Amino acid sequence: MDAFLAVASKREVREYSDEPIPGDLRRRILHAGRIAGSASNRQPWRFLVLEDEELREGVAETVFEPTNVLGASFTVAIVVSGKGPLAFDAGRAAQNMMLAAWNEGVGSSPNGMPDPEATAELLGVREGERPVMILTFGYPARPRDPEDRSLEDWLGKAKRKPLEELVETR
Repeated sequence: MDAFLAVASKREVREYSDEPIPGDLRRRILHAGRIAGSASNRQPWRFLVLEDEELREGVAETVFEPTNVLGASFTVAIVVSGKGPLAFDAGRAAQNMMLAAWNEGVGSSPNGMPDPEATAELLGVREGERPVMILTFGYPARPRDPEDRSLEDWLGKAKRKPLEELVETR
């Protein structure tokens, strides 16, 4: 898939089918996060794959939309440690994972936490670490094909501010 088409057509998916994501594709998604750029190449993240059903159910109760976690076939918690632009670096890793998944027809959604400390406790993170995002992945319940529309259609249908409102030339 064309990279810009992938960016333009990627939408958050919150309803997943029951089809499991194969192990090799899970690994590919995780590699995409691993190779993301980070400040001074510190890679301040770890990816916790939530396979234990009881843990997933507990973590689901700590995010804003529990059904995203409960319905997903693959869930990854991103935890960070250290100083610097940690949220930005974690966002780069997350976006890499979500775009790699989308390239394979797998939908995803980032999930925020109203009480990250509660999530950290459930996850048993190391001292000095904190969870910044819970990513959910799965094949969309309503499949979408990025190539069903033109790039211009995807750009036009995006519920985003027009470019002219966001860009200033100085």
